[in-house]
Amino acid sequence: MENNCETIIIVDDDITNLTAARNTLAGKYSLATVPSGEKLFQMLERVSPSLILLDVEMPDMDGYSVMEGLQSKEKTAHIPVIFLTSRIDPESEIKGLSMGAVDYIFKPFSRELLVKRIDTHIAFEKQKKQLLKYNLALESEVNRKTRTVLELQSAILKAVAELVECRDVVTGGHIERTQSYLRMLIDFSSEHGIYTDEMKSWDVELLIMSSQLHDVGKISIKDELLMKPGKLTTEEFEEMKKHTTYGVDIIRRIERSATENEFLSFAEIMAGSHHEKWNGSGYPFGLKGEEIPLLGRLMALADVYDALRNERPYKEAYSHEMSVDIIAQEKGAHFDPLITDVFLAHEKEFNEISNKVIRAGETEVRRAEAGEGRRPSASNSRCKNCAIGGKMTGNARKMRRYHDIMIDALLKNKRYAEEMRSWEKSSLDLSACGTGDNQNKCSCPGFTNGLRGVDAPLQGGIMAIVDVYDSLTSDKPHRKRVTHREAVETIMNGSGSYFGPELVDVFLECEKEFEKAAEAA
Repeated sequence: MENNCETIIIVDDDITNLTAARNTLAGKYSLATVPSGEKLFQMLERVSPSLILLDVEMPDMDGYSVMEGLQSKEKTAHIPVIFLTSRIDPESEIKGLSMGAVDYIFKPFSRELLVKRIDTHIAFEKQKKQLLKYNLALESEVNRKTRTVLELQSAILKAVAELVECRDVVTGGHIERTQSYLRMLIDFSSEHGIYTDEMKSWDVELLIMSSQLHDVGKISIKDELLMKPGKLTTEEFEEMKKHTTYGVDIIRRIERSATENEFLSFAEIMAGSHHEKWNGSGYPFGLKGEEIPLLGRLMALADVYDALRNERPYKEAYSHEMSVDIIAQEKGAHFDPLITDVFLAHEKEFNEISNKVIRAGETEVRRAEAGEGRRPSASNSRCKNCAIGGKMTGNARKMRRYHDIMIDALLKNKRYAEEMRSWEKSSLDLSACGTGDNQNKCSCPGFTNGLRGVDAPLQGGIMAIVDVYDSLTSDKPHRKRVTHREAVETIMNGSGSYFGPELVDVFLECEKEFEKAAEAA
């Protein structure tokens, strides 16, 4: 066999025909000749040709039977075949082309015509392969960009959700835990064939991401209600219940200015219905049974289980066993009976997730006592994790480092240097944040009430980049951290929409410093 890059196998039982075809193509292609279909299939075990020239009239196995065999195997179905035959009737030609041959050439053949047709088909096959490679690369890039956008959306949603937790100090980590419980309920319900028809249309990753906003309406609830160290009065509880409708209103306002609303529609449903009860005694609308959206019924159980397992101002944290008993007693009253059965069948897995959180909290207590950790009952929000007892936590030191890197880079920028000289020193001091004061006293950049005048846009923009970078490069209960490069690409893709373009440019100038700081943390 000759050593040119394109290989052609010629199949014919007539040695004269084989020789003629070989002489015609010699020097242009790498050629192999076989006298039968059986020999062809043996050769195809070790050779992958660019094209096959196939005779029709052969003993034992004619060309049509060989063609059927080629088409029936995934390994050979893609190989282009040209029939080279003395059968010149239209019916034979139509049959060959109908079986998948790319061409049909009559014997005796014109040398120039044979070469031209083979050149054309091989060039066409090359183009097909190149196009396929391009499409695969394009699909991969689209998928990567889609993941980047989703990660950016998730980071922004998390920042909003953490703002809620920053105000509600007793529910720290609630959002991430309920995300884990919600995912488990969906997965286990699917395994048991519960509500599969409705759930099969869901984009579960988008849904889980959007669940972060289920309590977003608490932003509109007064601090004295959210932080009251005791049971609410009837009037106070009526006001607290409004966080569901406040949440729906907030999400709808976002929807009006958003181009992609699917994840917001998930969030709106959960925000408005996760306090409805199966027996109709819930709020805000008193929906009953399957009138309650399935998303609301799922979130209701995830939300209550987390509330039972964790301390509140009006109660101690309940054991897993007690929490399971309470949920079982509420089957058909508070909770959808089928979803309750799914939970009860897998309550051990829920306990494992909950215990991981408890163990993590105990570790943080020990670190806090050493002046290194953060309070387990505090929110994961940057606003409350910066310091304990006046000492910087590990996370705060990392955030402070990112912040300082951006400030150093900005000070080198002539446009911003003049503006930054007018800032108060305290407005750059992250360590002042998180000492237990109300968030309105927090001087972290990015919190409007802690800024003055034109300071807010620039400082808020700095902290937006710092916060999103930290969120993306940190492990979360519902996802693993992304690489530094992926985080950088996410922030780049948010330039001009989520982040100021000039601040993104400054970030890109110092992103290597961010990477070093992340590795050192």
